[in-house]
Amino acid sequence: MPVLPEKNLLGEETSPYLLQHKDNPVHWRPWSKAALDEARELNRPILLSVGYAACHWCHVMAHESFENDQVADVMNRLFVNIKVDREERPEIDQIYMAALSATGEQGGWPLTMFLSPDGKPFWGGTYFPPQQRYGRPGFIEVLNAVHTAWLEKNRDLSGSAERLHDHVKARLSPPSAEGFDPQSALTDLAERIHGMIDQDMGGLRGAPKFPNMPFIQILWLSWLQTGNQSHRDSVITSLKRMLSGGIYDHVGGGLARYSTDANWLVPHFEKMLYDNAQLLRLLSWVFGETEDQLFRIRIEEVTNFLLRDMRVNGGAFASSLDADSEGEEGKAYLWSRLQIEAVLGSRTEAFLSTFELTKPDDWHGDPVLHRLGHPEFQGTDTENALRNDLNALLSTRARRIQPGRDDKVLVDWNGLAIAAIANCARQFQRQDWLDAAKAAFHFVCESMESRRLPHSIRLGKRLFPALSSDYAAMISAATALYQATRERGFLDQASEWFETLKSWNADEENAGFYLTSSDASDIPLRIRGDVDEAMPSATALIIEAMCGLAALSGDDKMEEYLSIITERALGRTRSQAYGQAGIIFSAVLAASPMKLAMVEAEEEDLFVPVANRILDPRRWDEAFQVGEPPIHLPGGVSVPTEAPAAYLCMGQTCLPAIKEPAVLQRVLKEHGV
Repeated sequence: MPVLPEKNLLGEETSPYLLQHKDNPVHWRPWSKAALDEARELNRPILLSVGYAACHWCHVMAHESFENDQVADVMNRLFVNIKVDREERPEIDQIYMAALSATGEQGGWPLTMFLSPDGKPFWGGTYFPPQQRYGRPGFIEVLNAVHTAWLEKNRDLSGSAERLHDHVKARLSPPSAEGFDPQSALTDLAERIHGMIDQDMGGLRGAPKFPNMPFIQILWLSWLQTGNQSHRDSVITSLKRMLSGGIYDHVGGGLARYSTDANWLVPHFEKMLYDNAQLLRLLSWVFGETEDQLFRIRIEEVTNFLLRDMRVNGGAFASSLDADSEGEEGKAYLWSRLQIEAVLGSRTEAFLSTFELTKPDDWHGDPVLHRLGHPEFQGTDTENALRNDLNALLSTRARRIQPGRDDKVLVDWNGLAIAAIANCARQFQRQDWLDAAKAAFHFVCESMESRRLPHSIRLGKRLFPALSSDYAAMISAATALYQATRERGFLDQASEWFETLKSWNADEENAGFYLTSSDASDIPLRIRGDVDEAMPSATALIIEAMCGLAALSGDDKMEEYLSIITERALGRTRSQAYGQAGIIFSAVLAASPMKLAMVEAEEEDLFVPVANRILDPRRWDEAFQVGEPPIHLPGGVSVPTEAPAAYLCMGQTCLPAIKEPAVLQRVLKEHGV
């Protein structure tokens, strides 16, 4: 069997993260069957390095070690070196991150794992400095120690690798189990999450502070289902504090990945597409309930950020923006008072009566801009004046050197963004936003091959096969666009994708799905995709996508299949120590679905504008014209379309026809139905 060339092989890859390492003296291989075969042929352990383009410490380790000839020489002599973009290959990242956690080590990126020649992990860590510091051993020291242990204790390490592999398989690919009541699970989980909430600053207590949207969404759903006011208030407090802190980019819009402190003040400046898509989704629900105008402003700002800074040629969305520019974290985003005065002149004092510049004791850059002291809406005139000031700062900031952008198009992340933007377009009657969502959707559709989606797209190159999360997110994007446009083609495409998902990702019992397809040839094991990370798990996305398809298609077989999938997924969460919020959230949607069917006159919509303003994660909306064939509602009910009316169904039970928009608004505002 031929061994791969003794050189760096990343130059032909599509991932910007991998291309950042193409000139390293390390003989990097992308993850592939050929690289795994090489390790077996040489009987040499694998050094696996996993990161992503916006990762600050990944850049640090690359500069300190992977660009160093001395370090590279040791790596090349002793290991087969494989570099992975965790966003491009999340299944690989999940497997080996689970292995690291099983050894008792704290996870994070860069992930540095040592594998047996057959790909089974036996030891690892995250960032290693080139020489011993921060209480960590130097990387060359680590490399030599692992090599020596592999030679002298091979039997022990091989046994450890087998046991660790079996542990990861049991955790990430468990058999299906009997389910339980999702509402009870929601109530229990929501109470536990609420007990961890910082009642002053929102979010989970402590630092670093992540948005953690799957947890926040659980609290919102708990309020919708039970009327628990404290859960509602915790969501609103979390959003107001988060979106007034430095973690939010007040000048350009968009949320950073996390704050390094407990008060949302100092961000780790990278911006991720999935964070901002989930933020938009949650904001649309909360604005529909509160009508708080500051949430409206944030929806506009985040959407404008995505359309301005994250779109690639063709209309889809890039993955992330880097934290660094000019070698300094956050440099493009920071302001001194003198810089603000130079832009705003006489408006500076008025601007800084709402906004503040804060420089923490351990912060070495310019101050962080925030409005933590004024998290509430300040009135229309004041907020408009502030936005004009911020636009002036944005124009000046645009002339700075900008952070790098990872411009690969990830299909599942794009699905989240398309659905969120489509919903916000409905809510605010923004045709330009809807057009943008449709353009991104069509970009993804045009990237298919033999009716199958890719997972990643960049510069005309596509990475096949897609993951189950890609199909699920795009199905939900299609159903969101159908609700926004009434164009049946979106629903037909969603149904086609679901059939493809079943063909390639269904498990042996047809009672669940694997993250990877049955023809993926280079994976060490097939995992379920049950565990949430910063976004809901693949299984959670699948269940929610099926909810939408079942509600909008009226397919009884889909509902039966959904019931099986949901019950088995819930059962598997019994063995999860964490990461089950997404499955519980979607299982409640499956158990308590709401469908709103609206009959509208041709000349004017009466009910659709009401439904668009009050979005609810449990509800799917469908509009019909007067004179169409009778509508089939859940529970086997058919209703005529002779006159404008709205029909709200909860599960298999439908309310009497609603004839007035004001009555529909009142009914939709009644929670816990």
